[in-house]
Amino acid sequence: MYESNDELITARLAPADIVLDIGGWARPFNRANYVMDAEPYETRGYYGEPQGGEREYFNEDTWIQRDICEHTPYPFRDKEIDFVICSHTLEDVRDPLWVCSEMVRVAKAGYIEVPSRVAESCRGIEPNQVGWSHHRWLIDIENNAVSFLMKYHMIHSHWRFSLPASYQRQLSERVRVQWLFWEGGFDFHERTIHGVDSIAHELEAFVQNTHPYSTLRLKLDAGYRSMRDVGRRIENKARRVQEQRRGH
Repeated sequence: MYESNDELITARLAPADIVLDIGGWARPFNRANYVMDAEPYETRGYYGEPQGGEREYFNEDTWIQRDICEHTPYPFRDKEIDFVICSHTLEDVRDPLWVCSEMVRVAKAGYIEVPSRVAESCRGIEPNQVGWSHHRWLIDIENNAVSFLMKYHMIHSHWRFSLPASYQRQLSERVRVQWLFWEGGFDFHERTIHGVDSIAHELEAFVQNTHPYSTLRLKLDAGYRSMRDVGRRIENKARRVQEQRRGH
């Protein structure tokens, strides 16, 4: 969690507030009364230093081990939770829409944090990957709404669809994340794109709008790809001719 927001959340919570941390296993929010995660209580704290204060308000009995995407309602009544935290979890899971719907149902207010679309589109975070290898979604947060776009495999296939490692190294911690403080509820949806060309356009347009590659580099790449495609067509035609001759 972004450090300044850790302090803001802690400061806004009243002593009697009931707090739920969803997906907090790797670095639980200590002020949470409940933590819900697929991993067991005994293995908590994979990322080390605590957040949300030094004292753990939750315990083994209030650690709820379960699949947060299973379509069984969370074990809380509507608006029973005063504040829910879901930090760096939604990008990992198979059904973030279900998680969002349950957050809105059980909580009066909350905080969501995910990697920024910019960071998730950068090379250099992990070798030969764009963004983080285990993340499933490209996420945008704007105007009290969270939008999920599948992290199409095409993003790894060519530099045109991602931001360079040199750009990634310049990003501040603030730019690497995005968040939403919400009250009462928030909007959420999945955005789908159909067709290879449409996916390529979406990915390339985001890169060009964020940190554009030079026109010369794009033209050279387009020329190279055109020549490559011509070469492949010639090679395929020659192979078909040889196969026809062998058939005779």
